[in-house]
Amino acid sequence: MRRAYVDSCLLIYWVEQATPQADAALRWLEHNKDATLCVSPLVRLETLVRPMRLNQPDLVNAYETLLARQAWLSINDTIFARALDLRSRFGLKTPDALHLATAQHHGCSEFWTNDDRLKVAAGGMAVNALGKSLSSEANPEQDRR
Repeated sequence: MRRAYVDSCLLIYWVEQATPQADAALRWLEHNKDATLCVSPLVRLETLVRPMRLNQPDLVNAYETLLARQAWLSINDTIFARALDLRSRFGLKTPDALHLATAQHHGCSEFWTNDDRLKVAAGGMAVNALGKSLSSEANPEQDRR
């Protein structure tokens, strides 16, 4: 079975369904049911910041329920070292470097995102799950940092 690390932005689209990208993200998920979805504590942090800040317990619960059903990947010192390498070589932002390093370390075959900037650093494992190039302005996790 394929193991796909899921970038936070896609979970935000799936749970909140309030953006134009939500339909495309849900279609992607529907067409890729055979993949084991993988997340990390960083995904949890990025998805929960805004609903916690805005005191939206129902939304927090929806995220926690979805995250609990996925394969959890830990982040250790080896992953931080790999993220440092990725950040310095490819100019990735720290969270993006950590997401990618986590996926690589744990043997994920795919990295699902909507951020085309990760393609060079991730090689063949990066997949734009929305099927088109999007700017970072269309990335909902940007507002959560």
